[in-house]
Amino acid sequence: MGKISIVLGTRPEIIKFTPIIRECERLNLNYHILHTGQHYSYDMDRVFFEQLGLPDAKFSLDVGSGSHAEQTGKMLIGIEKILQKEEPDIVLVEGDTNSVLAGALAAVKLGIKVGHVEAGLRSFDRRMPEETNRIVADHCSDLLFAPTEKAKGLLRKEGISGDKVYMTGNTIVDAVFQNLKIAKRRNTVFEELGIKKGDYFLATVHRQENVDDEKRFRGIVKGLENVQKKFRHPVVYPVHPRARKQLETFAIETKNIKLVDPLDYLSFLQLEGNARLILTDSGGVQEEACILGIPCVTLRDNTERPETLEVGSNVLAGTDPCRIVERTGFMMRRNNGWKNPFGDGKTGQRIIKILTEKLVS
Repeated sequence: MGKISIVLGTRPEIIKFTPIIRECERLNLNYHILHTGQHYSYDMDRVFFEQLGLPDAKFSLDVGSGSHAEQTGKMLIGIEKILQKEEPDIVLVEGDTNSVLAGALAAVKLGIKVGHVEAGLRSFDRRMPEETNRIVADHCSDLLFAPTEKAKGLLRKEGISGDKVYMTGNTIVDAVFQNLKIAKRRNTVFEELGIKKGDYFLATVHRQENVDDEKRFRGIVKGLENVQKKFRHPVVYPVHPRARKQLETFAIETKNIKLVDPLDYLSFLQLEGNARLILTDSGGVQEEACILGIPCVTLRDNTERPETLEVGSNVLAGTDPCRIVERTGFMMRRNNGWKNPFGDGKTGQRIIKILTEKLVS
């Protein structure tokens, strides 16, 4: 078995890589973690690693924020230097961030194999930088781990060879199942926020196309206010630093929305699992809501997780306040007995088994 380099840079990537890292540890494989610092420095993310029982990152770049070009360029330079020194047999990336783009490009330019976890997702909206990232990463990759048959089919339609594509399920299922056990030992978040289980809405809004667009962001905030007013449940909104900055920049005032600082993952998982309903623009949260059986309203015009729409766990609302209220009411009336389309919780094991076979052969 060769050496594996795991490149990650955001908290969602840490979460989704957790099952793979745990499997590498269980099998005592030769691997390391390279943290780009895309969202937070490794020091700020260390609490995530500690809570989830993960080993330390061997390398950290701490690139920080910046324009897409600046951030990706810094990552490319830093990742390339480490890969040249470490000479891994494969670089693993997950999802659609700038860390994914930089990790895949740095590896392929050095002739190192690339494995893309969560391959084949498409929103078909090229205005989203994430869409470009995931397409480029897929077409750079030697091994593509598709979470669903739909994702696998999209990769085949784009001309990617079938012997590169594996339908493995999504590691988010593994992560939710594994980490929920840990999270249930931590019940202080409800007391700290002054809310009751099952009697609140959880909101997350952070995507660039929403928080950087004043009209869209104002529409979402007004929609959340109207949802609280109509349905009389507290709306809890953990505010990403980027979103908080834009609230101030646009001078958007919020009424009857409980704005809180970003939460650690285990506390957030508890909030997700006990919410009456979730309103979000996050792809990962759409998946987690589906897995946990919590109705979801997506504050976007499209989604790269169409499976959630098909099984009935999620609806698209966009950013119009009236539409957000209408779609919330619709989902509150919906039965939550849908089937989880993202796998059986053994995706991490499957991916490592495929890697082991491919890197030995």
